[in-house]
Amino acid sequence: MRVDFYQLGDASPDGIIAAIAGKLLAEDQRLLVVAGDEALLARLDRQLWDQGAASFLPHAIAGGSDDSRQPVLLSSADDAPNLARNILIADGEWRDSALGFERAFFLFDSDTLEGARLAWKLLAGREGVERHYWANDGGKWVEKG
Repeated sequence: MRVDFYQLGDASPDGIIAAIAGKLLAEDQRLLVVAGDEALLARLDRQLWDQGAASFLPHAIAGGSDDSRQPVLLSSADDAPNLARNILIADGEWRDSALGFERAFFLFDSDTLEGARLAWKLLAGREGVERHYWANDGGKWVEKG
């Protein structure tokens, strides 16, 4: 299981979420995007719709009748009715349930930095967990650890 920590810095979470979702969809994979904040989920929903016709990212907010068919599902819960093996935690609040997925993308900013540091330390001793740390360096994501 792999966990990618993304320190947002000045970067908008919307852009990195769209990039990760697009990459996974190109690989025929599914994604569950989790955030406890309904306003954040609504903003992400709009952002994914606004990618333009050439780069539309099919998705939905959880709670519909077609959740199981959605390649990208936005949800406040961490279960994956779309059978996603990838989870993206968009609100900076680590959830241990992410360890039940093949890959987790954990986005955090300065407000959630301490929680991210704690999650990094706690995952250090977990068998079968591979950690990666990414930071935005001048608009480009660079692996730092």
